Amino acid sequence: MKRVLRQRPSPIGLIDGVEHPVMARIYSARQIRCSSELELGLGRMLPPDGLSGVQRGVELLAEQVCRGGRVGLIGDFDADGATSCALGILALRAMGLENTFYLVPNRFAYGYGLTPPIVELAMRQAPDLLVTVDNGISSVEGVEAAHARGLQVVITDHHLPGPRLPAADAIINPNLAGDGFESKNLAGVGVTFYVLLALRSHLRKLGWFDDRRPEPNLAEFLDLVALGTVADVVSLDRNNRVLVEQGLRRIRAGHCRPGLTALLEVAGRDPRQAVASDLGYAVGPRLNAAGRLEDMSPGIECLLTDDAGVARRLAAELDGLNRQRREIEQQMESDALASLESVEKRWHKTPPAGLCLMDSDWHQGVTGILASRIRERFHRPVVVFAPAGDTLKGSARSIPGVHIRDLLERIATANPGLVARFGGHAAAAGLSLDLESFDAFRRAFEQTAADEVEPAMLEQVLLSDGPLDSSDLALNLASAIRRGGPWGQGFPEPLFDNVFEVVDKRIVGGRHLRLDLRLPGDPRSVEGIAFRALDLGWGEPGRRVRAAYRLDVNRWQGRERLQLVIEYLETLPG
Repeated sequence: MKRVLRQRPSPIGLIDGVEHPVMARIYSARQIRCSSELELGLGRMLPPDGLSGVQRGVELLAEQVCRGGRVGLIGDFDADGATSCALGILALRAMGLENTFYLVPNRFAYGYGLTPPIVELAMRQAPDLLVTVDNGISSVEGVEAAHARGLQVVITDHHLPGPRLPAADAIINPNLAGDGFESKNLAGVGVTFYVLLALRSHLRKLGWFDDRRPEPNLAEFLDLVALGTVADVVSLDRNNRVLVEQGLRRIRAGHCRPGLTALLEVAGRDPRQAVASDLGYAVGPRLNAAGRLEDMSPGIECLLTDDAGVARRLAAELDGLNRQRREIEQQMESDALASLESVEKRWHKTPPAGLCLMDSDWHQGVTGILASRIRERFHRPVVVFAPAGDTLKGSARSIPGVHIRDLLERIATANPGLVARFGGHAAAAGLSLDLESFDAFRRAFEQTAADEVEPAMLEQVLLSDGPLDSSDLALNLASAIRRGGPWGQGFPEPLFDNVFEVVDKRIVGGRHLRLDLRLPGDPRSVEGIAFRALDLGWGEPGRRVRAAYRLDVNRWQGRERLQLVIEYLETLPG
């Protein structure tokens, strides 16, 4: 894989009202035009009015709230789905509807979303209304099955719709054709939050709330919205940054769910210092581990419980599952790389524009992570399959410029019957095949990718915010950057690049490199860490290197020190 380091486009002009000049440069390069655009108070949230279908959806929900009906939430088996379920249950209870339950399909037994078997499972709990959260936009058969059993269905989802929509009683999805909501980047939990905001407003107009049944403050649940939004890697446009920032403020102030606090602590993160990356890299994977290896219920119960002791026990269980997931992932990655090495001759030294892998011993719950790892290493679209009974379940991950769901749709259209089911986003998708269809799909995937992927797309471009002066390699700037987010997809954390001399190099944690680096002419050195870089041969002492890095604050035993997190390094001549 060819990696290219480039400078971000020149800033549009430094903005007023930002004290640190480097921060002003960073924001300007992210198209922030004035300091008011950095204001992330709740008053900056978009109203729910533009969401098509929301009025009908809240009418159906309000009917069940007012009559004491029974509502079942059908979730997804990832962190976005778990937070959506927990948010829905907690908020509906706070509005006076105690008669609720949730179901998350076990991915190994039922597959994804509202399926006819899940409808039959839900019927055992005698619901009056089913509400999907973070799924449902492709559940055509599931909605038909629910209607056949006399149930109404409200779909809340954010995934891209296919050519045929389910005949649900209401569909709320900002990505529906013609939907007027300005932000199309809401996560599933964000859609759920907006539906609940609209429901509270509707109940208020009905006079539902009184002294005995006070109106709930839904901002109390923004910690869950922040977690699901960051974990689902949706683009952090301004509206999503408001949701995430407000949730982080609650977490740092100690006003969050006991389970979220316990998950941060079991991951070694201080809730009082929490930033978006802690949710994405520490909490999210531990929640996801439950859905990947077993059942998402322990993750949802961890977020639902009000008992700190129960929360700590469930967080420890989730942490154990995450360790198990990492072991499985490392073995699968080793197998995948060995498999790729064995077919390199067929590539004529250049991998195909799309990679498609399968192994009969792989775990279907970890295919998404493996696809991400292979994509990171080779920088091209990847699909990874694992057996699931008499079918293959696959996870696809893509690169900028290649819409993976659309690519799968083109394959399915050109090869009728080849792909049993598929769905997803621009960057990630899921699909299933018959066992005997793998070779045909691999050929179709490689050919379709070759037709659509331009050579320039296969270069992994790292965009740098430029070099830093010696005086800026300091804790105060690192701290300002931590406070200056939330950073994430679509609003990337700053990346800088400089030429350094390598003073020292050592291995830590078995797979990572710790480097001591020094700017030319500067007597002091700074510490850098390069994760998963042991086999890259980076940074021999005494050599000059160009490094692309992020500034971070390393906290250890009550002390803080500057640390460079190295994303890219090249040795310079001489």
